Amino acid sequence: MRIDRAQIKRVLSRERLLSLLVLVLFAVVSQGQVPDDSETIKVDSDLVDLRVSVLSLNRPKPLPPLDQASFRILEDGKPQEISFFAAADAPFDLVLLLDLSGSTNKKLKLIRSSAKKFVDATRPADRVSIVTFSDLARTVCPLTLDREFIKRAIDTIEKPNGGTNFWDALSSVHLTLVGESNSRRRAVVVMTDGVDNALPDVSGEGSHTKFEDLLGLVSASETLIFPIYLDTESEERKRHRTPRSAFILSRDQLAQLADACGTRLYRANELKDLDDAYEQVIRDLGRVYSIGYRPSNALRDGKWRAVAVEILDRNDLRARTRRGYYAMSLASQP
Repeated sequence: MRIDRAQIKRVLSRERLLSLLVLVLFAVVSQGQVPDDSETIKVDSDLVDLRVSVLSLNRPKPLPPLDQASFRILEDGKPQEISFFAAADAPFDLVLLLDLSGSTNKKLKLIRSSAKKFVDATRPADRVSIVTFSDLARTVCPLTLDREFIKRAIDTIEKPNGGTNFWDALSSVHLTLVGESNSRRRAVVVMTDGVDNALPDVSGEGSHTKFEDLLGLVSASETLIFPIYLDTESEERKRHRTPRSAFILSRDQLAQLADACGTRLYRANELKDLDDAYEQVIRDLGRVYSIGYRPSNALRDGKWRAVAVEILDRNDLRARTRRGYYAMSLASQP
């Protein structure tokens, strides 16, 4: 599965344009009317669209819903006026991306069981897809609302062959989500130890996609990545003599992917810990807000604009979002 740089550059340009053009608003009318299933799309080429994750520093305490007045947006340190706000209950297109290489391919029963619990934890309005990978990515189930269909598809997951081409798999899934012609929010939940065969001193050919290109793709995108690090180090070092340095680097890279899109790195020490990790992801996914603003600096000079989000009067909460964007000049747009 080769993802060339030209393809990635085209998608980066497309993502930047889409993030400025398309915003989704799911609103319940205050007069007691029940909204239908249609999606209200707000189009404005001057808007910067942010996906803002809200994390609680006090996990046992439930997190109340927040409104627009709870947030402050800063661009290059200057406060910005919020022009668009969508609450955290807006649905997602979710892809569960499962690493079946290495030691995990002998524990498919546990992986299938945990994947079904992930599906059960999602909200009814979320569309879900299941994709597995080793050397190639394989779509087990396309995006759908049909939970029973998804679970039947999960039962068909079989032991794969080949090495670990993680970067190729995540790039492929990302490109597929971007290609979906709808305005839903998008997220990929990936379970992996992160050790691509392309890493130094790891045997096998590995991904054709370079990690730097993958990180750039994620950084420029509105698709959220929720990496779950599955600790296979002890077993894999015995079985394949994978160097410890590869696991250290892979954990750092997973953390970089999470940081690039404003999420966080989760950890499962064993496969049986996946259930708890999936529950944490779904809980945090339900705390993602869509916020748009028109930059006070209207120049399209192609320069980097640093973005920060603050939650007012709540020291127990932290907001995370992408670190910024490039203010594209009209000449650089496709």
